[in-house]
Amino acid sequence: MTGQGFQDLGLQATSGGGCACCSPTSHGTGAKDTGTPVQRTAAGETVSAQFLVEGMTCSHCVRSVTEEVSAIEGVSDVAVDLHAGGVSTVTVSSAAPVDAERVRAAVEEAGYSLASAS
Repeated sequence: MTGQGFQDLGLQATSGGGCACCSPTSHGTGAKDTGTPVQRTAAGETVSAQFLVEGMTCSHCVRSVTEEVSAIEGVSDVAVDLHAGGVSTVTVSSAAPVDAERVRAAVEEAGYSLASAS
């Protein structure tokens, strides 16, 4: 805990000028799609796919990506496992498979990029 009862979560801005979403630098150039294979739930009603996204550092980043990906037709849910400053996992759920290129475009529209396969 730090002063006034707040817990330090270690998300201080770096010397690069703040978090990735607020930084003046651009994001999302030349990324490759790294979505995992589509999987169906036991009931067969929902399809989900995971995408690895670079550059997200805070809840604003999560909201931006969630908003853009949620706008894709057919998407019923977007869940983000944030790894501040690293590679975050974005899980996209829908009734039918969503085109990975549409997800890539939505992530880039939010200002981020899909992680390169390595």
